Order: sequence, then structure tokens, then C-alpha cells
Amino acid sequence: MLKFIKGHMETIVNIEWYPILSLGIFFTFFTLMVIRVILMKKEAYAEESKLPLDD
Repeated sequence: MLKFIKGHMETIVNIEWYPILSLGIFFTFFTLMVIRVILMKKEAYAEESKLPLDD
């Protein structure tokens, strides 16, 4: 089964870019979320933290 998958993947042109691209997307998203949390105002953080408990 692994030989079939490996053989099929070798036929795709420029497949070596997919892991690099997915890592770049993940790193960019993670970095943006960290920056958003760092720059968030305390009032907004307190308000959003209470949302799951409000009915």
C-alpha cells in the first residue's frame, strides 16, 4: 500500500512545495493569533472571556 502511495505521489509535479506551503500557512496563522492576543485590550478580553457563561 505504501509503495502505491509513494509511486503515485512521485508522479505529481512540484509536490515538494506542499509541505513547505502548509507550514508557512500554519506559521502565519499562529503568529497572527499571538499578535492579536498580545495587542488585545483588557476590556475586550474580559468581555470575551465571559461570553461562554452568559445565556
